Formats: sequence, structure tokens, C-alpha cells
Amino acid sequence: MPGSGPPGGPEAPTAPGDPMSQRDDPFARPADRLDRAALAVRDRMPVTALLDGIRSAGNVGSMFRTADAANLGGLFLCGMTATPPRADIEKTALGATETVPWDYRQDPAAAVADLRARGVQVVALEQAPGAAPFEEFPYRFPVCFVVGHEVKGVGPATLAAVDACVEIPMAGAKKSLNVAVSFGVLAFHLRRAWLAAGSPR
Repeated sequence: MPGSGPPGGPEAPTAPGDPMSQRDDPFARPADRLDRAALAVRDRMPVTALLDGIRSAGNVGSMFRTADAANLGGLFLCGMTATPPRADIEKTALGATETVPWDYRQDPAAAVADLRARGVQVVALEQAPGAAPFEEFPYRFPVCFVVGHEVKGVGPATLAAVDACVEIPMAGAKKSLNVAVSFGVLAFHLRRAWLAAGSPR
């Protein structure tokens, strides 16, 4: 693959002179992992996710598998987040890196700004002041949700760039969930909301 990659793996190829902010579809490039004709026949939800500095490649793989199961539109892998192809991602992805479109961006805050400029609502899943319970928030499609580092969470610059924050209320002694579990909770909540709006499966 051309170009230098992120700390966790090789950078996804990008068409020369074709930055994300100038593309209609950041996943539409000749070197996509999944054939574009195959993608075209799948009615993907207008829901994407941005992974901001995920430390564990195993968590990245789990999120790929969940993204496939929920039929998300794609994943933005940002910062130190590992990118395919890697054996430690595939251990939990089980092939989902070949069925879920993805793109790599070094700067997550810049990626958020580009998405918002396209009319995408960007919502961080983070325990932050003013965060709304995830089941009560008025999502607007297309939407991208952001998850962050397993210990530090979503980065401050990224949080400052999003439209809003939501959180999953905790009922036990522990005050947080594993990031891949949280990813799945919100991914399928958004799928239910999408289907409830009368959208195709």
C-alpha cells in the first residue's frame, strides 16, 4: 500500500489529490477491500462510526464484526487505531474487515469537521458533562458516532468538534463498559431507530 501507515498498521490508500473533504464517498476508491459492485447492492444504513485512538487491535476487530452485523455504512479508523491487515485484528473480526468499508484518518477532529461539513450528525459516545442518555437523544440520519481510547476515552479535540455527546447509563459498581461492547450497544440502538423510521432492512 502506498504511503506511511498509522502506528497500528498501514495507512489505507487514498486517491492522490483527493482529500476526504473533497470526496462524495470517502470509502469509494479503487483500492477498496470490498468490490464496489458488491457494496452497491447492499442497503447499508446511513450510520458510520469513528474510532478515536483505540489501543487494542482485538477491540478494533470486534467493532468490525459488530459493524458488519449491524450493517453500518463504514468505519473511520483514526490516530493510533490499528488498521487491517493484521492477524490480531482478524482474530476477532473473523473476516469482517473484508465486508465493512473503512478509511484511515490521522486526525480524528479533522475527520469530524469534514463529516459535519457534509451534513452528517456526529455524536460522541462518552461520559462527559452534559451527555444525554443514549436512548433519549434525537439522532438525525446520516449520523456518525465516535468511540475513544479504552482508558482515556474520546480525545478532547475530538469532543470539542462533535455535535453532541451521549452515554450509556451504568447501574452497577463499575462505571463503564468495554469500548467494543459500548460500540455494539449504540450500533444496534441506531439500527432499531433506522428501522423504526420505516427504512429498508
